[in-house]
Amino acid sequence: MRLKESVVISAPPKLVWDYLAEPSNYLHFMSGVTRWEVVGEQRTDIGTRYRMLLRIGSADVGGLIEIVEWNPERDMAWSSVTGVDQRGRWRLRETDDGRTRVEFRFAYGVAGAGLPGMIAERVAAPTVSSHVRRSLHQLKRQVEHEKLRAEAARRKREREEARA
Repeated sequence: MRLKESVVISAPPKLVWDYLAEPSNYLHFMSGVTRWEVVGEQRTDIGTRYRMLLRIGSADVGGLIEIVEWNPERDMAWSSVTGVDQRGRWRLRETDDGRTRVEFRFAYGVAGAGLPGMIAERVAAPTVSSHVRRSLHQLKRQVEHEKLRAEAARRKREREEARA
């Protein structure tokens, strides 16, 4: 099953990328994700591995994933190593007005499971689709909130420097 959703975030690509590149943020914005933890010493870039689990009904499914594409402020993609067959991609593109269009692509399947696997994919589709949409909207909310906090801190520093 392949899913694709996008949203426009009122922030530059660097700010969005910095948020996406930090593994500890995933549990804050990825809907349905119950585990996203670094496996090994490397935390980011190509070759990084994460243990990722997604809640589908009453089960947590997923497995070990590996970052297979890392193009800062543009693209990040992963593919499964073990567990449920999955591929994910974050695609960031700056709009003409300085905002960022973020596209999230997610494909999953039950490899080699035949008809029961196809049925399981179809049954899970509404839940996974909802998680993808919610994840994008939660990412938008988190990044835009971080942008506002950074701007407020900058204005406060400028006021304090002007008084000094």
